[in-house]
Amino acid sequence: MNSAEQMKTMDIERRRRWIGLLAKATLQELEQGWSQIESKPEYTFIRVPETGQIMIRARTGGVGPQFNLGEMTMSRCAVRLANGYIGFGYTAKHQKRHAELAAVFDAMMQDPVYRSMIETTVIEPVADREQHKRSVSATKIASTNVDFFTLVRGDD
Repeated sequence: MNSAEQMKTMDIERRRRWIGLLAKATLQELEQGWSQIESKPEYTFIRVPETGQIMIRARTGGVGPQFNLGEMTMSRCAVRLANGYIGFGYTAKHQKRHAELAAVFDAMMQDPVYRSMIETTVIEPVADREQHKRSVSATKIASTNVDFFTLVRGDD
């Protein structure tokens, strides 16, 4: 893999991370981040915010054939900033505004003018909250851990 391909892969992974965090953010966190932006960019909808059902597919134990696990409500949106950057927003909720703001923030994160501000005001606080949530969950799980062992009774 050459350096250009490595950079592209790195950019894809970074974008995947922030899109995931925007999806996990609360609407309140996104609205708070939006209110902190002084010069809000103009944008147009490529895909207006919409809510629908998606099919969740799974594999038993992560292997084997896929099966339909069930349906889930999802909202999505796509926007284009006036400067040409395109953003996509998804959320596993019935919140069109959440999907809209996530799409706008995705587009803004691609723009070097806005990137550091959005990272500081929106992305990192959500990442910190998610990390805290994972550590609290790991602590609770660890406290209920049971170690099983077998005693050898002799040579039978």
